[in-house]
Amino acid sequence: MPTFDSSLVWFRRDLRISDHAALYYALKQSKQVYCVFVYDRDILDALIADGLQADRRIDFIMACIAELDAALRAAGGALIVRHASAQQDIPALAAELGVDAVFTNHDYEPQAIKRDATVKNRLEKDGRQLLTYKDQVIFEKDEVLSLAGRPFSVFTPYKNAWMNKLSGPGGDFYLKPYPVDAYFAQLAPPSKKYHKALPTLEDLGFLPSNLKDLRIPTGMSGAAQLLEDFLPRLGKYGDTRDFPAIKGPSYLSVHLRFGTISIRTLARAAVDAMRIGEGRRGAPVWLSELVWRDFYFMILFHHPRVAERSFKSDYDAIQWEGGKHARDMFARWCEGRTGYPLVDAAMLQLNQTGYMHNRLRMVTASFLTKDLGIDWRWGEKYFADLLNDFDLSANNGGWQWASSSGCDAQPYFRIFNPITQSEKFDAEGKFIRRYLPQLAGLPDKHIHAPWLCPADLLKATGVKIGKDYPEPMVDHAEARKRTLLRYAVVKKDLGEEE
Repeated sequence: MPTFDSSLVWFRRDLRISDHAALYYALKQSKQVYCVFVYDRDILDALIADGLQADRRIDFIMACIAELDAALRAAGGALIVRHASAQQDIPALAAELGVDAVFTNHDYEPQAIKRDATVKNRLEKDGRQLLTYKDQVIFEKDEVLSLAGRPFSVFTPYKNAWMNKLSGPGGDFYLKPYPVDAYFAQLAPPSKKYHKALPTLEDLGFLPSNLKDLRIPTGMSGAAQLLEDFLPRLGKYGDTRDFPAIKGPSYLSVHLRFGTISIRTLARAAVDAMRIGEGRRGAPVWLSELVWRDFYFMILFHHPRVAERSFKSDYDAIQWEGGKHARDMFARWCEGRTGYPLVDAAMLQLNQTGYMHNRLRMVTASFLTKDLGIDWRWGEKYFADLLNDFDLSANNGGWQWASSSGCDAQPYFRIFNPITQSEKFDAEGKFIRRYLPQLAGLPDKHIHAPWLCPADLLKATGVKIGKDYPEPMVDHAEARKRTLLRYAVVKKDLGEEE
């Protein structure tokens, strides 16, 4: 017998109708289930205040919501869509509908945990329950611990324990999809009172972005399309993932961020490829990336202070560049005017598309923190504002990794050389030419450091350094020396670079 007469499923970063933990448990335990998504003003109004009124992520979410509503209607239900403060509106809607419980999936970010605690408290005062479930990770919180029973802070032993848990007795359970469609009969049918026309961008206070021009697949169908396209390439992922001019990644990160596809589907695809011997080089590497994702969620949950401070507290003693000079350097980095082509092309990719290749995220972050000596939090915030796939845990983890202040981070004395990184991962300059067409005529050998190109070649290609393309902001060798001195407050060492 169902436990509840009626329930409400609160969709958040899980915008799909299949393999959905909270939806499954609500349908299974309730006679009738309503579904809601709230455009949370506590989040959106802050974006508008930051000047992000044309935000690709809002366009992406709107497309996902339209598809989710259509899918629910095809299944016999519909999506209630609100524009309000979620922590106030969810308890109010639950009371208005007269539901017994609100079902939703776990969120691990500090502000989300605080919001959910407020919602839970308000619901309980009304005699209602908030029931939450693991959905966006394979293993969460305390599910993967060291032999001493403590959370890991180093990735490799965490990954080994993660893999052992998955491959051990009952491990297949963690990849098993939730059979939501078997219970669709419990969906509450559409009503004129609650299921109204979906809000427009104007209703939300936003302007159109260039998302449609980028042709980024959206919604559940877009995620399925990208996965279908990626699986034949999975076997080569380990060989192609570091080269930004090659179609190597899955491009599914934004879909994982908004939950238009489940993490179980992706992990299962990797494990299946490994079991049948396909993708021997690619599938384990891709699965490892998914493990990193779980790792950073776990770190953020256990150490919420990393959202504002260094995981390694000693690194908070580092004196970063400040004042007008730092602001000017930061602006040039943001705008792709550093004079280092790979860095600039990467920043232009981010600015124009909201996407940045993972290898380039490391290169640009290293350049900001270790060539320019600017606080990693500045770069983290800039990426947070522009990345389509922005996820606090992964973005924070990546920036602290690059600045050496995070858990299992790159040692501070390992400093990316932007020229050798360019020569190694964009040897023919294809990626650079895509975003810096003014350098297109330079020979492959010289496109990585155009200021070193012979004058006659520069003249022949019509490139004037300082006019058509900026001179380098800093000398990397000198910047490296300053970085080692800057980080000396942590520990003295000889230093090396990549």
